Amino acid sequence: MKPYLLEETNWHTVKEMEYQVALLPWGATEAHNYHLPYGSDTCMATHVARRSAALAWERGVKALVLPQIAYGVNSGQMDIPFCMHMNPSTQQRILEDIVTVLIRHKVHKLVIVNGHGGNSFQNAIRELELRFPGMFICMVNWWRVCPVKEYFDNPGDHADEMETSAMMAIRPELVLPLEYAGSGKEHRFTIKGLREKWAWISRRWIYTTDDTGVGDPSLSTPEKGKRFLEDCIDEVAAFLEDFSKIEKTEDLYER
Repeated sequence: MKPYLLEETNWHTVKEMEYQVALLPWGATEAHNYHLPYGSDTCMATHVARRSAALAWERGVKALVLPQIAYGVNSGQMDIPFCMHMNPSTQQRILEDIVTVLIRHKVHKLVIVNGHGGNSFQNAIRELELRFPGMFICMVNWWRVCPVKEYFDNPGDHADEMETSAMMAIRPELVLPLEYAGSGKEHRFTIKGLREKWAWISRRWIYTTDDTGVGDPSLSTPEKGKRFLEDCIDEVAAFLEDFSKIEKTEDLYER
């Protein structure tokens, strides 16, 4: 039994516990090239949240991992079968409901452990911080915690060497042999501003890539994934330790 995992603990434990910070793993359900499962984003975000909470718990932080959410913003993937889409406005309503429950039970810090690039919670957080003063809500994009280029030879954008290596490390039984994987070649935008990313438009995945991957996964290994994940988890655990000590908004800033 792990008291930091809500779905695995019980009321006997929970009713006596004063949790300091909640973690919400939020992924997506979408195709990841031919070789990775649709649930890759959710698997990785959940793994990072659980392991980070476990490390933080050992350091005295009363962290609680909420059940993961497996639906993300996938409006650009609607041409690909069963890429499940949730509107950003729906995400905000769900987040609002979760925050309402946390406040009622005296947990005033929430960390969204995001596993999907299409999810963007900044605007929702801005609205909720005005609606729920005294509630601290932040988002962690776990794959950006450590510099990817220091761990992988040819990192890409989606179902690439990083994601493939990470899934090899944590859920190898769900990863097909690499000979099944497509090349992950990206069809880049024709407009310079979009290519350079100072202009933005939602990518239509059916035109962006032939195999739903962006980035060559051929150099992936579980060893690379394990090292990257462990370093990211260490950093997130340290963040949770610091975040749990915040009592007032001004504590977030140097004086």
